[in-house]
Amino acid sequence: MIKRITLNFVHILLFVSLICNGCSLQDNRYLLGSSEAAETTTEEDAQAAALVKKFAHPISGDSRDYDPLLKMIGDARFVLLGEATHGTHEFYRERAAITRRLIEEKGFDAVVLEADWTDAYRVNEFVRGASKDQTAEQSLAGFTRFPQWMWRNTDFRDLVTSIRSYNNSGKPNASRAGIYGMDLYGLSESADAVIEYLKRIDPNAGKQAAQRYSCFDGFRDALEQYGFIVSGDEKKSCEKQASEQFQEMERRFNAWLNNTNRGRDEDLFSAYQNARVVKNGEAYYRLSYKRNFSTWNLRDTHMAETLQALAEYLDALGGKKSKVVVWAHNTHQGDARMTEMGETGELNVGHLMRQANDGDSVLVGFTTYMGEVTAASEWGEKGEKMRVRPALAGSYASLFHETGVPNFLLIFRGNERLIKELAHTRLERAIGVVYKPETERQSHYFKARMSKQFDAVIHFDATSAVKPLD
Repeated sequence: MIKRITLNFVHILLFVSLICNGCSLQDNRYLLGSSEAAETTTEEDAQAAALVKKFAHPISGDSRDYDPLLKMIGDARFVLLGEATHGTHEFYRERAAITRRLIEEKGFDAVVLEADWTDAYRVNEFVRGASKDQTAEQSLAGFTRFPQWMWRNTDFRDLVTSIRSYNNSGKPNASRAGIYGMDLYGLSESADAVIEYLKRIDPNAGKQAAQRYSCFDGFRDALEQYGFIVSGDEKKSCEKQASEQFQEMERRFNAWLNNTNRGRDEDLFSAYQNARVVKNGEAYYRLSYKRNFSTWNLRDTHMAETLQALAEYLDALGGKKSKVVVWAHNTHQGDARMTEMGETGELNVGHLMRQANDGDSVLVGFTTYMGEVTAASEWGEKGEKMRVRPALAGSYASLFHETGVPNFLLIFRGNERLIKELAHTRLERAIGVVYKPETERQSHYFKARMSKQFDAVIHFDATSAVKPLD
């Protein structure tokens, strides 16, 4: 959820003193270069629109629309599918179509969501046939935190149903795909899951985990308050306890990795990941009140760590290398170094995955010119169908609209002419779970170089709102 991007644009620029886990923001070929950051002219826009139209692959609804994309993906292990909003039907529908093909034709065995681990894990148990839930809709009942419509919607429900059916199909050499979350907001639920797991396999260890996590007592549903209190009194921090419990779960997981006779142990890996959520979630809330610290960077680093850890676990099961498709907002999936936020030091999942798996990751963005979206007027309020204003002049969506091609796939990777032509900085729109049309430019636009931010982009000129289940 891009709560940050829906605030005043000035807030984005406050993240100037950031963490990067030792990575360099200055030595990569994807870096946004100031010499290429000039605004475009009307003539340049006309040339760019003509070139985009020339290379655009129209999307008609045919099952083979994404053949060029799958060909470009090749044997890549990580495919990151973005979205320009958190509530557009076409984005969910098309990501689902691409995901099904990746699972069925290229053997992808994990779908990872911009969602909390515990909520998504309930869906994972359903699609893998290890759940008491009888329907896909029942398995989505864990998504109770705002914004519920982000995963409790008809498009995602239908994808869950189809993955369950595929897993049960018994097709020869078929990969059994799982569904996982990579966010860190669900600290309390993850702590409960660690305790429950340990009590089941090692009661003494479960008792110790409960004692460590009791540090959070009183803040279960008020973790922002925990962060505020700890910012004024570090002695009340739970950092030590959360780190110790994570280290214990890491030792247990490493022991499993080193066991030559190991078998699949989804429960162990889930507990290990839940301990990671508690450790990084504690840091997120504790440091959120620290001046000049980027919780955005901490959150996206956690997401990237989760993807790498999941791949390591699936690889350890033997057989073929794991393949992971990721669903999150464009602001997480596109390489941040090619945006103005990246110039201030902001990183994201796309940046980190390219850095760790260069050539083995594919970043796909989505855009729209106008239409409708399910969003809220303020954080925490009920989602509603809202009209999306036509994209601003000088934006990528406006440029794509000028091609006259309503829906299309545009592949940048390997097309140096297209990459160069779109090298000038343009505006890119980002609508999260909150939409503020009255402050459209300040709240929802940033500058980027999309031809290097993504490997491909999918554009739908007029879009409709995703349909919530509730």
